[in-house]
Amino acid sequence: MRAGVLVAAVVAAVVAPAAPVPASGLDTVAARPAPPASTKAASRAADTVIGNGTPASCTSRAVVRAVAAGGRIGFDCGPHPVTIAMKKTAKVVNTSTKVVLDGAHMVTLSGLGERRILYMNTCDRAQVWTTSHCNDQARPKLVVRRMGFEDGNATGETTDGGGGGAIFVRGGRLTILDSMFVGSRCDKTGSDLGGGAVRVLDQHRDRPVLVRGTGFVGGRCSNGAALSSIGVSWRVVGSTFVDNRAIGRGANPSRPGTPGGGSGGAIYMDGNAIHLTVEDSSMSGNLAREGGGAIFFVSNDRTGTLTIDGSRLTDNPSDGFETLPGIFFLGATRTITDSVVR
Repeated sequence: MRAGVLVAAVVAAVVAPAAPVPASGLDTVAARPAPPASTKAASRAADTVIGNGTPASCTSRAVVRAVAAGGRIGFDCGPHPVTIAMKKTAKVVNTSTKVVLDGAHMVTLSGLGERRILYMNTCDRAQVWTTSHCNDQARPKLVVRRMGFEDGNATGETTDGGGGGAIFVRGGRLTILDSMFVGSRCDKTGSDLGGGAVRVLDQHRDRPVLVRGTGFVGGRCSNGAALSSIGVSWRVVGSTFVDNRAIGRGANPSRPGTPGGGSGGAIYMDGNAIHLTVEDSSMSGNLAREGGGAIFFVSNDRTGTLTIDGSRLTDNPSDGFETLPGIFFLGATRTITDSVVR
């Protein structure tokens, strides 16, 4: 699969950030193509530039080294979209203040269906343990911007429960901007395991993860085939979720005789004081074998909130249970404005 070409095409034609849904509830959501860019222009402000102007110079080894070094990372891989086949997972070292990857809509990192692509864990001593409160430290800040992620696979990963086929984060801060995730995978079963594309555990001061202008297509995982978290809040803006499937069986807690899972076709959230805001976004064709074809949200202490504004959620079947079409919500309040949910 030519991942870089596929990602560029999908961003432009299918799952670019969705325009706000009118109050009248039109049946179509306009797509905005990504603006043209060049990796050379984006690399001018970078601390580290991967590549010297040719696709062959942009290697997995260079990505791994740059992420470990930290700072702002740009790419100079030539004038056409490129896919970098990742032979190892790129891991953030916790002494970094900030790690920013900017692909200028021209660079895709591929896990080849064999490995997770990007990893940050402030509680992993192998990546340097910098504080006694690793689950609530402010740094590193990880930002992915205008990047493609293809065929990431966290199947079999066990650290902190696994998940996160493309990106796994525990601690610090995470921001995802104008990016694209295609064909992400994690384990097929597990009652609380999730994050085909992105798995997050802990954020500094419980601040929400921001996802803006990003597409998630074709994810598969036990739960949360696009996004999954425990005890973490999210703000999702101008983003699109298509054909993501929670394929576990038995829900959470798992029914007797089942391995558990199957909830949150696109998004899976569990915890206490958690909050999800979905703005100007679309979710369609996502599926959960159990609950929440689009969104599964459980606030155990019933303080969590769900806000959907200017968005369109359609055709997201829940094979087991739901409280609204495509949504299973258990929390304090849910607010839906200027949106279509059906």
